[in-house]
Order: sequence, then structure tokens, then C-alpha cells
Amino acid sequence: MYTFVYVTASSKEEAERIARYLLEKKLAACVNFFPIHSMYWWEGKIEEAEEYGLIIKTKAEKMKEIKKEVKEIHSYTVPCICAFAVEDGLREYLKWIDETVQ
Repeated sequence: MYTFVYVTASSKEEAERIARYLLEKKLAACVNFFPIHSMYWWEGKIEEAEEYGLIIKTKAEKMKEIKKEVKEIHSYTVPCICAFAVEDGLREYLKWIDETVQ
């Protein structure tokens, strides 16, 4: 089973740092990141922020380790770390994830 993990980061630099960290540890085969504008509740009021969203492509079995590692290096007190199961995809792409993530 494969998983895409969605994480938000405070800046492009933080997104790059998280992506590189996970790639170097072979917890991810690929990480996409992109600018987003977020609105959210925090400490009783609505906040707005420019953030970066990350999509981390990995094996489902790595989710527990990814949550632990991202939480340790993330600047947020409560980072968004959510997973989406990948039930279908191009066989060759999924095989590449399988071969890359250790």
C-alpha cells in the first residue's frame, strides 16, 4: 500500500528542509511543495498565513516514522501531517516508490 502525506510548512525554506530530510532518510520517493494561502482557527481566532504545502510520496508502512520525524523538525507546535491512501496508480510509478523508499 502507498500513501501520499500532506504537510504544511511556514516557508519555502522549511518545506525544502523537510523534503530533503525525508528524501535523505529514504522515507520518501518524491516530495512536491507549492505555495498556499491558509486560513485557520488558532487560539480562539481566525488566522491567515502564507505557507507551503508538501505532498510526500511514500509507502504506508512509513507513516508512523514520517509523523515522528516531521514533528521533531517542524517549526509548528501542531503541524498538519495527514495521509491519503493511494489505492490505484500507474504500476511503474508505484514500483518506483517501492524501490526507492527503504
